[in-house]
Amino acid sequence: MDSKTAKQIIAKRIAKELKDGDVVNLGIGIPTLVADYVNPDVNIIFHSENGFVGLGPSPQPGKEHKDIVNASGQLASIQKGAAFFDSALSFGIIRGGHVDVTVLGALEVDEKGNLANYIIPGKLVPGMGGAMDLVTGAKKVIIAMLHTANGAPKILKECSLPLTGKGKVDLIVTDMAVIEVTPNGLLLKEMAPGVSLKDILEKTKADLMISEELNATVV
Repeated sequence: MDSKTAKQIIAKRIAKELKDGDVVNLGIGIPTLVADYVNPDVNIIFHSENGFVGLGPSPQPGKEHKDIVNASGQLASIQKGAAFFDSALSFGIIRGGHVDVTVLGALEVDEKGNLANYIIPGKLVPGMGGAMDLVTGAKKVIIAMLHTANGAPKILKECSLPLTGKGKVDLIVTDMAVIEVTPNGLLLKEMAPGVSLKDILEKTKADLMISEELNATVV
């Protein structure tokens, strides 16, 4: 599976987690793809920390507006009823607990639900952005990421990088699996098409509980 297809599968699976009426914030990278796969019959209000509620999917060719961009700086569309505001109000929405779900990328996640996603010492990476506020203020935190980086596991017993949030992750969706963070540890719930349990265990550096209802992801 190529990287582009893997990222699309992750985004499609996460879109199924979103419920009618949810206020959702999408982080940079794979998370931004989620907006393109939401069922049109499901009413989702997308919030962006650069000052919007009501963002839509990627604009159709020829209908782009240079001033309508998401938090990643990518061109976005606006839905009917959307609102524009400054960063103070935008972060007030997050810190006030008004975001139902945030979808974020990750450098590392561990079996206690800890998240590291903003810095690798000595390397230039995009930075924290609003992630620290989002993992604290959002009611549900979903991680969207490839299962490994250059073959190295990203799901660990304990994060080695500086933490963005401690014990805040609820669900991990990768190109290989869907894993829920529970009070007792990580629960493997779904395997991606064509992926075996052996593959997942070999590329996960954390203990996994196996759901009795383990099945293949349907996207």
